[in-house]
Amino acid sequence: MCYSDDALPPLPPIRGGAPEGQPLMLTSADQTRFSAYAARADMPSAAGIVILPDVRGLHHFYEELALRFAEAGINAVAIDYFGRTAGSVPRDDSFEFRPHVEKTTPEQIAADTGAAVEWLRSKAGGGCQHVFTVGFCFGGSNSWNQAAAGHGLAGCIGFYGQPQRTEPFLERLASPLLILIAGADFTPAEAYAKFADDLAARGVEFEQHTYEGAPHSFFDRTFKEHEAACADAWKRMLAFIGRHQAVSG
Repeated sequence: MCYSDDALPPLPPIRGGAPEGQPLMLTSADQTRFSAYAARADMPSAAGIVILPDVRGLHHFYEELALRFAEAGINAVAIDYFGRTAGSVPRDDSFEFRPHVEKTTPEQIAADTGAAVEWLRSKAGGGCQHVFTVGFCFGGSNSWNQAAAGHGLAGCIGFYGQPQRTEPFLERLASPLLILIAGADFTPAEAYAKFADDLAARGVEFEQHTYEGAPHSFFDRTFKEHEAACADAWKRMLAFIGRHQAVSG
């Protein structure tokens, strides 16, 4: 598990007015209804972002993260993976997520992400012209995989993702990737080095950065010892979004 109920996303370096947040129900291509949480920026740019959670699915950390992106001027929607198997009831740390994770498929996750992308592009979502994804752990590789899902994304960001989960999609990756690595994570550095070589060999645009000594889930405001890494990660994400928003425009 990445984030407990006590975890809090770090604050972005650029903060606007207080954003509005709201729970949503979205409908996937197979007519599954699933939970999401959206936040609208007080002073929006033309960018929007879909947040793909860790193995617990949608919970408080990701709702808060949607608000933090909105503070930075980026409309955001965080999605849940388990509408087909666990319904839409609120969940706490006691939620037994593993059986539900094992029932997900890349195709279902892509379809649910697609529903969130379309919501962001709609009037209700702010009419975002440049849509990105960001994910954490299980969601990190899920985020990179969305570059192969035909969503027309401006870029895909992943923290602590496992490269082997993206290997089946390498030939179809069509959006730039930002790969943010915890240096003290359980995924070996060699796996990320191979991932970088594979992406370069296929001409996929990507950026990769390792936070030496940082543990899995370091992007957390309660980890004061990793405050500098969190601040740097925010700067890299916002720079990536700004740069690729300009290119895709």
